[in-house]
Amino acid sequence: MKFLDSRFTQRLKCLGSMVAATLIFGLPAQAQAQTVAVATAGKNDAIYMYRGPDREKRLLEKARQEGSLTWYTSMATKESIPLTKAFEKKYGVKVELWRATSEKIIQRVINEGNAKRHTFDVVETNGPEVEMMARENLLSQIYSPHLVDFPPHAIPKHRLWVTDRLNFFVVGYNTNKIKREDLPKTYEGFLDPKWKGLIGIEATDSEWMATIVKKYGTERGMKLFERLAEMRPDVRKSHILLAEMVSAGEVPIALTIYNGS
Repeated sequence: MKFLDSRFTQRLKCLGSMVAATLIFGLPAQAQAQTVAVATAGKNDAIYMYRGPDREKRLLEKARQEGSLTWYTSMATKESIPLTKAFEKKYGVKVELWRATSEKIIQRVINEGNAKRHTFDVVETNGPEVEMMARENLLSQIYSPHLVDFPPHAIPKHRLWVTDRLNFFVVGYNTNKIKREDLPKTYEGFLDPKWKGLIGIEATDSEWMATIVKKYGTERGMKLFERLAEMRPDVRKSHILLAEMVSAGEVPIALTIYNGS
């Protein structure tokens, strides 16, 4: 299998400090940013909004007293496990890692919030799911001096979470089934009837759709997806599964693969 384009996962250098800043609260937090607890936000403001020069020292002291951090993430284990080990080595705080799909993470977080059972300390997953948490009133703002290092588009106006990584979607194809020179130069090129029955997409990639609509404009973007639906693409759940199916030739072309899959 080869990729038509390239993709990288960008890890912002301040992620470790952001995690360190959130783990002491004993309340759910968003790894990209924030502490949960609308009901208890008032009494914790003094902690997670503290801006004194000894902020990191105070946070780490209390974090080490607690001794462990529970982290929910959809990040691939080849990235999340090394990050976990590096964090433990640097801060001396054990990390309990729970890795699942973004859909399972949002379900678990909302269920725990409804039950007022705050098990995790940090959650890190795809933007749409994090925004769902924000709209369920499960997040509140947190201050970090490292936010100045983030590009403006990484922080939404409500400041309830921040972006810590970028996902790049690529077109993957099986080289035994498809020749590179035959591939179209744009997504719209895949609407040609000759590609019907050859295309696969991942079922949960709403951010991919949103990005294309934003880039193309609403009318052109929605028309693309309406016509793509008429192509009856093979819809699969899990980027890893989709990549494996392309490698096996079961799905000759996939439009939404993480090139790290």
